[in-house]
Amino acid sequence: MNNTALVIEDDFDLANIFAEATKAAGFDTEIIQDGLLAQTRLKKSHPGLVVLDMHLPHVDGSELLSQIHSDPSLKDTTIIIATADALMGDMYYEQADLVLVKPISFTQLRDLTSRLKLRK
Repeated sequence: MNNTALVIEDDFDLANIFAEATKAAGFDTEIIQDGLLAQTRLKKSHPGLVVLDMHLPHVDGSELLSQIHSDPSLKDTTIIIATADALMGDMYYEQADLVLVKPISFTQLRDLTSRLKLRK
């Protein structure tokens, strides 16, 4: 598994918590707070993990999710959806390795990310 994680989250505090949790799980982590920037970055990189907020400025998470699934070079990317909307989480459950409903703690994300990393 690629050791790079992209945290795609527009809330500054949550992005930092998620980044620290993925770093603690052994990933080299980059924060992206804008959907358009994330779209460009995903075309150039092949992260092992994406933590994806569904409500982003410029390009929403559902479009990024489609981009990830349609790109063969991202087929092994682990996807964690982080959303405050439980119904949205249910809607995208089949398209992600894990769906977490906010609020999400540092410990919860770190431990779950570590388990997913070991599984792949």
